[in-house]
Amino acid sequence: MAHFAGLDVSIEETAVCVVDEEGTVLMQCSVATEPEAIAKVLLPFAATLKRAGHEAGSLSPWLHPELKAQGIPVVCLETRQVRAAMSAQRNKTDATDALGLAHLMRTGWFRQAHVKTEGAYRLKLLLTHRRNLKRKFLDLENAIRHSLKSFGVKLGKVSRGAMEQAVRDACADDPLTAELMDCMLTARAALWKQYLKLHNLVVRLVARDELCRRFMAIPGVGPVTALTFSTAIDDPRRFRRSRDVAAYFGLTSRRWQSGTSIDVQGRISKQGDPEVRRALYEAASAMLTRYKGKTALKSWGQKIAKRCHKKAVVAMARKLVVVMHAMWRDGTVYADRPLADGSSGAAPTAKDIRLLGAFA
Repeated sequence: MAHFAGLDVSIEETAVCVVDEEGTVLMQCSVATEPEAIAKVLLPFAATLKRAGHEAGSLSPWLHPELKAQGIPVVCLETRQVRAAMSAQRNKTDATDALGLAHLMRTGWFRQAHVKTEGAYRLKLLLTHRRNLKRKFLDLENAIRHSLKSFGVKLGKVSRGAMEQAVRDACADDPLTAELMDCMLTARAALWKQYLKLHNLVVRLVARDELCRRFMAIPGVGPVTALTFSTAIDDPRRFRRSRDVAAYFGLTSRRWQSGTSIDVQGRISKQGDPEVRRALYEAASAMLTRYKGKTALKSWGQKIAKRCHKKAVVAMARKLVVVMHAMWRDGTVYADRPLADGSSGAAPTAKDIRLLGAFA
């Protein structure tokens, strides 16, 4: 008889529940969140254990491969679906969550989440901390500007390099404010220095990566966008069609249909990694507004922009996802044919983009 296990993982302890094909509970316990401890408690069911499921979380990149190395047929579950299934429970505890996960394994009503490789998570960590340093730097810069307004000091349009001297000159006659601003400016300079180190590391990694260099041939796509996209996908073969990637990153419209009277198609779903979506939006915006050349994709976006600029950028970001995934999957390069007459034309086709299977 086959057995199924549910693992409700937390930082210190993991609740374990094992059921059989009929749903009968055979074991419920809590163990330390260590792969060896979990494997030991599941050892009596090793020969008949068919699936052991755990919800995707912060420990998944470490715990999932370690459990696989222990010989456990572990499955990482998609969080939103698990939450929907667990919402029917009257009481929520670690034990009941583990029981619910075990029943999901038994019934097969689950969606498996992709656990990325260790290298992809390391690059994701680099991009995350680079973004965090930049945000903190901008927060300090805005705090300095805002605090000086109380004394009637309006810095206005000052370049990043000239801002420190402008602030010191504005506070030169006030010793207390000058000392305060000195602390803020020192912290700002330190953040900027460390941010540049991480940014330069991103640029060096992209320069050595052949795939990212191919992505950067697309107008508007820079090192951060290329690395963010490749890190988020990790393995292009897990998507059967290139246009499925757009839905994965939340760039497709929501739809709510019920019977024949209700059929609402709303704005984009915004599911998936928000940083990838933001990077793609910035790349599409750069192609539409800053790129001076004429291509079929840009001209198609300009046609939509006459009605709504933001919708045009989102639509172009969605097309960029399809193109970039197709380039990765097929090993092709970007060669969007410029329009000879500069006309807007129709929506780009495979002939316009010249990518093998670009819109497959």
